Amino acid sequence: MKKKIKVVILMGGKSSEREISLLSGKEILANIDKKKYTVKSLNIPDKRSNWIDKLKKIKPNVVFIALHGTYGEDGSVQGVLEHLGIPYTGSGILASAIGMDKRLFKKLMRYENIPVPKDTLKAPCFIKPSDQGSSVGASVVRTLDEFKKAVKLAKKYSENIIVEEYLRGKDITCGVIGNKNPIALPLIEIRANKGSFFNYKSKYEKEGAEEIVPAPISKSLTRKIQKLSLKVFEVVGCRGFARIDFILKKNGSPVVLEINTIPGMTKMSLVPKAAGAAGLSYTKLIDKIINYAIEKR
Repeated sequence: MKKKIKVVILMGGKSSEREISLLSGKEILANIDKKKYTVKSLNIPDKRSNWIDKLKKIKPNVVFIALHGTYGEDGSVQGVLEHLGIPYTGSGILASAIGMDKRLFKKLMRYENIPVPKDTLKAPCFIKPSDQGSSVGASVVRTLDEFKKAVKLAKKYSENIIVEEYLRGKDITCGVIGNKNPIALPLIEIRANKGSFFNYKSKYEKEGAEEIVPAPISKSLTRKIQKLSLKVFEVVGCRGFARIDFILKKNGSPVVLEINTIPGMTKMSLVPKAAGAAGLSYTKLIDKIINYAIEKR
């Protein structure tokens, strides 16, 4: 009988996305193939703890990182796991850091001639922290008063903020899975029902958004966005899985908003939905992500 692979799911953490991380971790725990894997979850509290010592005692074959945001998605925990010599899911230290730092990400995209929103100080504009996820601290700004409020809100989460043009169009997202030969999943169009953009409430509240998969756009435009997603994935140096978010302008031009190197894995999350549309069950998606983690070593 083949020996089971020992997996630890890291979840929780101390970022503003802690609650979403817990939801992702619990969903992975509930759906992972127990016939193939021996599984334990490790809930990292929002204060100092001895989670590293606990991890060493478990001696996992692989860690499934379900942490989002600061300390989980920015290369920090990846560095710890590299030091311990434990394989882990998702991207490495550098790609994680680039994906989390939106200013650096935009500079890299511009260098590679990949379209991103222009920086501006004119309304309407979009203001967000440069190192948060799930649209935490993000605002659409149309007046001077809104500008001041938006800056104040963004700075609650980070000293570094981004002020960029507010682009109108369709919200499109593309999941990518794989290592050396990554695959672009079916596109999803997101229509926010709560708020003027795909904000935190739209992402995680019931009926917060309508998510259409595959996105109702032409085959040629679908291929163009998927090809661009693969390029972003490769330029950043991602591994395992990621999600690239776009605005599809009214003239049909896709603009890259950001990359998520540890996309959500909750029941409402986009990558599992896209994988399902490609005929890949949630359990099989987890299996593939773990295999990519072991393969990259």
